[in-house]
Amino acid sequence: MKSRERVARAINHDYPDRPPISHAILPSAILKHGQALQDILKDVHEDFGWDFLPDVKPENYPPYYRKGRGYDGFGTLWESSADGEYGMPVELPLADWANYATYRWPDFKVKPTTARIYSGHMAGRNDDYYARGAWIQYFEALQQLCGFENLLADIAGGEPMAFRLLDDMLQFNLKLLDKWLAYDYQGLHFADDWGTQQGLIISPEMWRTYFKPAYKAMFDKVIAAGVDVHFHSDGMIIEIIPDLIDLGVKVINCQSNIMGNETIGKRFGDRLCFRTDLDRQKVLTFGTPADVKAHIHALFHALGSEKGGVIACGEVGSDTPIDNIKAMYETFMTFRF
Repeated sequence: MKSRERVARAINHDYPDRPPISHAILPSAILKHGQALQDILKDVHEDFGWDFLPDVKPENYPPYYRKGRGYDGFGTLWESSADGEYGMPVELPLADWANYATYRWPDFKVKPTTARIYSGHMAGRNDDYYARGAWIQYFEALQQLCGFENLLADIAGGEPMAFRLLDDMLQFNLKLLDKWLAYDYQGLHFADDWGTQQGLIISPEMWRTYFKPAYKAMFDKVIAAGVDVHFHSDGMIIEIIPDLIDLGVKVINCQSNIMGNETIGKRFGDRLCFRTDLDRQKVLTFGTPADVKAHIHALFHALGSEKGGVIACGEVGSDTPIDNIKAMYETFMTFRF
């Protein structure tokens, strides 16, 4: 079975020959493990176009992956401790609402990627990969402009400038989506971390009031174009998963481990496809290769079935032992329901 068909069947619960594989490899892991990692990956058939792209060179890393400080296109200053390690915003253009009067929104050019960083994103019609593009942020992009505490406190306090920012960011993203949808993609990817280890960052009611309508506007545009919605969120987000399903999310990349794999699978397994997030807090980092293999088998059986519903994925960082990386990919390639 070719990759394009395999992924579509997994997403739509239509009996793929095996779970498709999606890489999630931090550039810090590539820099640390070098050839040992490349030797593992050359024997892995990835289904989203990774093999068609070269790695981004360190000198071309975006500011949030480059050692030192650098500004992104929004004017946010990032600082990273090392090349390939995700950094932190340290200077925000709208930390003071008075700056909004002179702030100018960027006009990003969008084009299919020509080098891979973290995962493969290929456009076009090709049986050898499922074409997935974009990495659209809304909640996190808002934070990176005005600050996490400022944003939530000012929404709760009814600050007019906060609501202006919410609307302006939505309009910016809708225009950005038009640019992505001009290319031939089967799926577009959205990413916002909404959970802590214990629960949502805000109440479900607040999320539904202030953020769900924005996601609906964005997702509706993608779905109307006949494109699948992929969504990533870390943390305990079980309270809003039904909302994401209602909004049309087809593929979710979430930390099912902290929400209970069996619980998530039983409640949502027939309505979602899970791009799996292996337990990188314990198993991938501190477990043995045997632990990794057992974890994958238990996770896949909890979330999916022979009908599909699983995309095999585990984030590889610089702290992931090479033997565990090898065990993960060997299991991905050989697993069958």
